[in-house]
Amino acid sequence: MRYAQGGGLTDERRVFREKLRMDAAERFAQGDENSVIAHDLRVSVRSVQRWRRAWSQDGPGALASKGPASVPLLSDELFAVLERELVKGPAAHGWPDQTWTLSRIRTLIGRRFHKGYTVQGVAALLKRHGWSCQVPARRALERDEAAVRLGEGDLAERGRTVAALDAWLVFEDEAGFSMTPPTTRTWSRRGHTPVIRVRGRSRRRLSVAALACYKAGEPSRLIYRPCPDARPDGRKSFSWKDYRDLIQSAHQQLGGPIVLVRDNLNTHLTAGMRRYVTDRDWLTVFQLPPYAPDLNPVEGIWSVLRRTTTANRAFVDPDDLITAVRRGLRQLQYRPDVLDGCLTGTGLRRQPP
Repeated sequence: MRYAQGGGLTDERRVFREKLRMDAAERFAQGDENSVIAHDLRVSVRSVQRWRRAWSQDGPGALASKGPASVPLLSDELFAVLERELVKGPAAHGWPDQTWTLSRIRTLIGRRFHKGYTVQGVAALLKRHGWSCQVPARRALERDEAAVRLGEGDLAERGRTVAALDAWLVFEDEAGFSMTPPTTRTWSRRGHTPVIRVRGRSRRRLSVAALACYKAGEPSRLIYRPCPDARPDGRKSFSWKDYRDLIQSAHQQLGGPIVLVRDNLNTHLTAGMRRYVTDRDWLTVFQLPPYAPDLNPVEGIWSVLRRTTTANRAFVDPDDLITAVRRGLRQLQYRPDVLDGCLTGTGLRRQPP
């Protein structure tokens, strides 16, 4: 860790740098050139010159580490206590929301340890111990963590079912894309907010259902279908028959049994869908816990699509939106490594083909 990353060297880096200087001292005694030593030790020539001057004046002892420049206000043991307090969240310490800021952490250090830090000092302290400022993940208040932990364990049971049936593990999910696209980050001159031109009047949305298919020894597959536009009943979302046709098409393309994992959407629980699942011996269905999108790799596929293909786009008309979404999904079909990464994000791993 360099100075700009946390305000000094860690103990491990300090020992490593001392070993470099001692190796350079041995090379000095052998009469090697500064440029050769710098190349072999992968350091700058100026550093080797500085070490040689110190070595010439006081010998190898001048290159020994003198320890840290100063003792931190919070030792490693006290920072471990601070970490436990931070994990509890700001709400547990009297703040109304769930966001940790540097000023709040400085206040917490003063309350808990009666030590004074500047905001810059708090930032250096956190970086030195491996903390960083990040965008938090969102979780529903209605989410039952106990049920989610059971669901994570149930994923292992599904894996055993897949192995026993020599089947494909298939995750299903659906998402909507609108004419107003998501906005990602872009570069601009400091002090000048960049402006992204998008179409703001149209409320047209496109619904897409997708299946992420995994099997040991086989490349990952992505199968998707957009929601049909023209419907006699005027329905704008998928019906259970649309999901039935998508599963049937996946069975024909994959050519084997399917273990299907999906959420608790009411369309999945209709009587017609239940009869369809019961009548197919090649189809086994599991339900995910409520409010647990992080267990479904298709959610990662939607995230990739929104951050790449549809981000910062000014769609001309609904057909342009449909074309862009289809193009992005078609590109992901040729990227099994991205599909595997979405599966890894759920905590599962698969054997490479």
